[in-house]
Amino acid sequence: MMEAMTTSVPLRSPCPPGACNCGRDPLLEMPDADLRILRLTREEEKRLLARLEMLKDLNDLKHLQQRMFEQLGVRVDVAPGFNEVRTMRGIAIQIDELPGLCRKTRAAIPAAIRRGLENHPEIAFELLNAHDLLRDT
Repeated sequence: MMEAMTTSVPLRSPCPPGACNCGRDPLLEMPDADLRILRLTREEEKRLLARLEMLKDLNDLKHLQQRMFEQLGVRVDVAPGFNEVRTMRGIAIQIDELPGLCRKTRAAIPAAIRRGLENHPEIAFELLNAHDLLRDT
């Protein structure tokens, strides 16, 4: 009776052979592995990227960073780069290495965050101010 009630969580389909080095299969073989990242199906990834592009403010970005860590185990750090920030490319967006995280997804998340910052430059200014814009003067 209980078996009929349990539903399996959909996992991300494997990448084509040779196209990615995400380590999905070895991750599935590990008995005590954290499989949260595999819950990010292609459809869910599209939703996440669209949400990252529609940032409202800096608190919204921080909230999404926290949710990505809680639900997927993905740690995303967003901070001004070490050198002068003239464009959104000067904002450093770092994603920790994580087994099971597809290389395309690892590149798509920072790109979506940058698009969100470009859509709302005031968020970038908030980020710069939060990290002491005038620290070297």
